[in-house]
Amino acid sequence: MIAFVLALALQAGSADADPIGEGEKSICLGRSVEGFTSRDPGTSSRPISFQQSIPVDPIGDLIAASAEQDVQEAVLPAHGCRGEFIEGGVLVCYFGPASQVTLGDREPYSDAFGWSIIGIPRESDTELELVISTPMAAQDNLVRETRTITQREYNIQRVEGVPQRTVTPDPSTLERRQREYAQKQTAFNSVWDGQGFLDGFIEPSSGITTGVYGSQRVYNGTPGNPHWGHDYANDVGTPVVSPAGGLVTLAEPDMYYEGGLIFIDHGQGLISAFLHMSAVHVEAGTIVEQGQLIGEIGAGGRATGPHLDWRVKLRNGFYVDPALLLELDLSEVGD
Repeated sequence: MIAFVLALALQAGSADADPIGEGEKSICLGRSVEGFTSRDPGTSSRPISFQQSIPVDPIGDLIAASAEQDVQEAVLPAHGCRGEFIEGGVLVCYFGPASQVTLGDREPYSDAFGWSIIGIPRESDTELELVISTPMAAQDNLVRETRTITQREYNIQRVEGVPQRTVTPDPSTLERRQREYAQKQTAFNSVWDGQGFLDGFIEPSSGITTGVYGSQRVYNGTPGNPHWGHDYANDVGTPVVSPAGGLVTLAEPDMYYEGGLIFIDHGQGLISAFLHMSAVHVEAGTIVEQGQLIGEIGAGGRATGPHLDWRVKLRNGFYVDPALLLELDLSEVGD
């Protein structure tokens, strides 16, 4: 394209070639400019005319314009969403700067670059409206479509005859539990403006899967909270790494329920929580990279054996399935 532009420019300029060959052409702009006045104290204040010397290089201008157009075309990213429309799913969408993507009645959120992370809770309606808008879109240009949400069946276990003391925490620990709850809520409310999620996600540790997202136990007829994480059972001391880059918002070695506990915000409040660790190797406020060592598997808190419980919560609203994050492929979105 640049070669074609060069040929046109050379053909157009050959008849009136600059005889000097290496100088500038001076163009007289004999026009009055409002707001500029003569500063000679011996003259009256009046609009003045001026001459401006402007370098003329038609070939260079055409090449620069062509190159700028090529760059703009090259950096336009692919638009769209990646992820599954399924209960517990996560969607990562890109529709340009200042775009908004909404699914159902969730509040829209996007970063300054136009990336949006959308979550679907464990229990969802079978259909949700997806709305995509951009700052330049007129009302009738909004994209509105109904998406079917895949419904899931979760493993429900009913356990009878469990001693009540193992179900209800010791009342003497109430003050500690309340203090730690407030601490966790503050850390969950983080909305980091980084984009660690764009790296995709890797498994934070290795081991046998002993627990999955969404499963639930009913103790003595009373439903317990669903299990929100993905469990890796392994020996105490097994390394735990960050599944994606992010900001550490909490790092505590001994919490009542969780033992060693770390929160990492991967961007937009998509926060990974790592429970029951025997060692914590990072501090709150630090940035970690994908694959960086952050801790070690343990059996701290109210754990029945050594394992890592990896949970993911979106903007302190609800938990999503960590296993589905491992399947996210963002290679074609935003490139």
